[in-house]
Amino acid sequence: MALIVHKYGGTSMGSTERIRNVAKRVAKWARAGHQMVVVPSAMSGETNRILGLAKELFPGVNTSASDRELDMIASTGEQVSVGLLALALQAEGLEAVSYTGWQVPVKTDSSYTKARIESIDDVRVRADLAAGKVVVITGFQGIDDDGHITTLGRGGSDTSAVAIAAAMKAAECLIYTDVDGVYTTDPRVVPEARRLQTISFEEMLEMASLGSKVLQIRSVEFAGKYRVPLRVLSSFTDWNIDINEEARSGTLITFEEDVNMEQAVVSGIAFNRDEAKVTVMGVPDKPGIAYQILGEVAEANIDVDVIIQNVSHDGKTDFSFTVHRNDYARTMDLLKNKVAPATGALTVLGDPKICKVSIVGIGMRSHVGVASKMFRTLSEEGINIMMITTSEIKTSVVIDEKYMELAVRALHKAFDLEEPAGAAA
Repeated sequence: MALIVHKYGGTSMGSTERIRNVAKRVAKWARAGHQMVVVPSAMSGETNRILGLAKELFPGVNTSASDRELDMIASTGEQVSVGLLALALQAEGLEAVSYTGWQVPVKTDSSYTKARIESIDDVRVRADLAAGKVVVITGFQGIDDDGHITTLGRGGSDTSAVAIAAAMKAAECLIYTDVDGVYTTDPRVVPEARRLQTISFEEMLEMASLGSKVLQIRSVEFAGKYRVPLRVLSSFTDWNIDINEEARSGTLITFEEDVNMEQAVVSGIAFNRDEAKVTVMGVPDKPGIAYQILGEVAEANIDVDVIIQNVSHDGKTDFSFTVHRNDYARTMDLLKNKVAPATGALTVLGDPKICKVSIVGIGMRSHVGVASKMFRTLSEEGINIMMITTSEIKTSVVIDEKYMELAVRALHKAFDLEEPAGAAA
């Protein structure tokens, strides 16, 4: 049979009872003849708890040295999870062994708290699988060239699972979560949101980058780069569901050429309320001004999203961009105290109460008028658009945060996303 990777989130591992259910589900797949590698997250709330202890002891955690210690601390949550799950699997009568990332090893760079995977040595894991064992590996972490434990950032267990599946050329990587797949939008905002049976990697990458919280964006990047079939499904269905039915459930994230030609023009609506807008007013309109502004922002390790430069007037222009809301205060301080004096800008304005709403779909490539339909829909709801950015398969707008849910509901209805693909006229 096939080599399958299962990944379970923190909610799925949230209690001994849930861990038993995970073990029973994994055992079912193993008894069906599959070689099984399992990547669990820490028990829900555990990482926050132990990092909270660190912040109590050292409130000013912000140095590379302290980041190393934070990774040492944060990695323990997953170590507990893999040990508990291996014991639960043994209680099911299976041979099971657990490994931390450094034992495999999963090699990363040295960017503590946000490391990137560089290589995975699968020799040890393959030997155990060949011996009939279920292998349980910590997600979220690895080891750098100097032997220091590193972590991959929040949601890193998704990335670990997909990277392991890629390294081992697994037949499929199943991501078990507390939702039963990828939806056209968040069902908490639009109750009529529909679960998608399939979505292309390209669409999922856009959805993840634009605010969908189902998968960490780096895990989707890995899956697309190494062409790992990826499925998102619920860990809260009965563990003894028929394995063939389970293997077809959830949402399959697949390649564009595999997607049904009758799929909708727009596949989903993504949104992100964690945005803030800043504007540098009255900067000289000359070559290099964008670099003068954004170069300083990049040096401060602040990610920039939507960027707009206005038409020049009297040799001056306005330069606007968005950042994560957590970086807003730091960005404003940098722009006012360093960038504005250096560039001769007149003033710096900011708005931390904005959001980004996006429509995504590979069908947009072959249909005209999609963006105009989006703009008309928002206009009919009295929603003003502050900024616009587009790509081949997405259009995003920045609007006032208070209109976010109204915008999402209106767009979801306008693009007939309650209906199955191909059903709407």
